[in-house]
Amino acid sequence: MGYKTRNGLCALCFSLFGFLFVFIAFVTPCWLETDGKLENPKFIRLGLWEVCLNNFEDQRHWYDTKFTGCMWIFEEEYYILHDMLMPNFFVATQFFFTLSFTILLVGLFMIALFMCCSRDHEKFVLLLLMISSTLLAAAVSGTIAVVTFGVRGDGRDWMPNWEHNNMSWSYAFAVFGVLFLYTAGFLFLVEARRFRRRKLDALASQAAYHMEQHHQRT
Repeated sequence: MGYKTRNGLCALCFSLFGFLFVFIAFVTPCWLETDGKLENPKFIRLGLWEVCLNNFEDQRHWYDTKFTGCMWIFEEEYYILHDMLMPNFFVATQFFFTLSFTILLVGLFMIALFMCCSRDHEKFVLLLLMISSTLLAAAVSGTIAVVTFGVRGDGRDWMPNWEHNNMSWSYAFAVFGVLFLYTAGFLFLVEARRFRRRKLDALASQAAYHMEQHHQRT
């Protein structure tokens, strides 16, 4: 099987860790969180798809509605807050991290093929290159997401009490997941170069053997 080398096993492990961390970050609601120092904070926590508020009222609109509890960010009840909850940088974060997760799913399918494929298969090196490219593409997309959110997420012009809002553990999982994907992508690239070199050496040895046999016959 393709992964039975030390480098291949490391690439596989980093890929699985990367997927696990990215998946946890994708589904958990703790990218941004209050530090707990306020008695009654208006903002509690937020993820890519869920927000938790406490007696929150948007001062920019003349509404009497106060929002309390955790809800899906696209909940119809929140439609009057969409312009506040989802500024352009947050929509960009959602888009690029979703793109990263989607590309990663494609990469996992190819990794499954890598685990089953023989190293002697003629397309094995191509498969390694495709896996490397896919993981690095997912990592680049994830990087855009985490950098965008990291720069703007705890800014004073977004959630209330910005000075008490901190990046939380879901965001940390996203960052580490992206780093794991970079590592896995480069390890698969190294594996591809190694097997390509071995294949070329084997072809050269085979050509030299056939040439020697030809000279002996003549």
